[in-house]
Amino acid sequence: MPKSQIGKAMRYAMERWDKLSTYLQGGSLHIDNNAIENAIRPIALGRKNYLFAGSHDAASRAGLIYSFFVICKKHEVNPFQWVKYALENIMTINHKDIRMLYPQNFKKLVEL
Repeated sequence: MPKSQIGKAMRYAMERWDKLSTYLQGGSLHIDNNAIENAIRPIALGRKNYLFAGSHDAASRAGLIYSFFVICKKHEVNPFQWVKYALENIMTINHKDIRMLYPQNFKKLVEL
């Protein structure tokens, strides 16, 4: 029946059939956006969890820790190894060279 839920869904699909089937033309488009949704899921979950951090300060600290892990992931650095290295070497580094302790620079040191 046209006014049933399945009828409405069929009408919706038929009215947009050209746009819905565009992905079949070239082969470079995906039928879904699962890859993007999986990539942004941690961000969305983090945002939701920060609502229940207990306080504004706790949410800020959680955001800092989350950012730290994202930076390590971006630079393909093991977070544990980086923290260990930074804590072992922070006293020997001049404050002007503190950037040597950044994760991206740590990766360069490990590769040597």
